[in-house]
Amino acid sequence: MHVELRQLRCLVAIVDEGTFTDAAVELGISQAAVSRTLSSLETTLGVRLLRRTSREVVLTAVGMQVLARARRLLAEADELEREATSGHTRLRIGYAWSAMGRHTVNFQRQWTALRPDVELHLVRTNSATAGLAEGACDLAVVRTPPDQRRFDDVIVGLERRFCAVASDDPWARRRFIRLEEFSERTLIIDRRTGTTTTELWPPENRPAVEYTHDVDDWLTIIATGRCVGITAESTVTQYPRTGVVFRPLRNAAPIAVRPIWWRDDPHPAAQDAVALLTDLYRA
Repeated sequence: MHVELRQLRCLVAIVDEGTFTDAAVELGISQAAVSRTLSSLETTLGVRLLRRTSREVVLTAVGMQVLARARRLLAEADELEREATSGHTRLRIGYAWSAMGRHTVNFQRQWTALRPDVELHLVRTNSATAGLAEGACDLAVVRTPPDQRRFDDVIVGLERRFCAVASDDPWARRRFIRLEEFSERTLIIDRRTGTTTTELWPPENRPAVEYTHDVDDWLTIIATGRCVGITAESTVTQYPRTGVVFRPLRNAAPIAVRPIWWRDDPHPAAQDAVALLTDLYRA
């Protein structure tokens, strides 16, 4: 036998209402059903939860512990129900590093005017799918190709690559950096979600590499001068950081910006989001 939510609701109702009779009214069932449900819960758990007298119902010591856990479980179940039933009135857009870059604020403002019936939430999740595979969002903005067996995607725009260096680095005084110049530097890479790999260089000209898993750590390390980084243009506007400057990178292909969504379960507002994002990047 397993504990059921209806049993936990019954226990909470008895305690909150004070009597079996009042709990029955609250739950919309008979007093006998309340008594049977509580007894079945006690049998399942193998403990006594309540002491019943002619005047009052008192929790046992174990009952107090079970009641506290029951309240938390019921609250989580209610939240799960709200999430499921209100899913189409909210759109969660995930991103790993830089969302929509310089278009982020415009996207948020125009979305409110375009779809006032759908609340927008931006969610940062440092995973390859920016939280989509993990269930943290309904649509994600990524800059690497997704698994085509699971997700649909479309390229809405292209972003230039930039080099990130410490503000006192000699490169910080230059107008741009060439890709071939990195062979003597140490490059810091986020291999979980980053757009930079050593495949940008031929094998004989690849830089030394260190790894990180978070944009804040990436910026902090670059600010020390120990490493340099390469990133999409959106990072430049999304993460200005004291001690770090960005310079355009020459001789490197641009980065495609891709909204992705579940192939078999797209959010009803996903196409509106894709259309708006396309317009912003086109403009």
